[in-house]
Amino acid sequence: MNTDNRKTSMTELGNYLSRKSASKAEISKKTGISKSRISELTLNVSTQLRARELYLIALALDVAPGEMFEEIYNGLKLEN
Repeated sequence: MNTDNRKTSMTELGNYLSRKSASKAEISKKTGISKSRISELTLNVSTQLRARELYLIALALDVAPGEMFEEIYNGLKLEN
């Protein structure tokens, strides 16, 4: 029985990396972000992605950080 109360479904970053067929191990190696942190960022929806991490991951994937940001956070809307 799983007693861990954290939500553990795929995050938008996890979906993005999956669509890019990106290796978490390779991203970790290139960015210096630990494998456990990459796993948290991709699997735990309550984990917050830092701007620095997004930028490093974008560099590792050779994609524009702004485009990656827009794709990951495209569901955000302003509250009226």
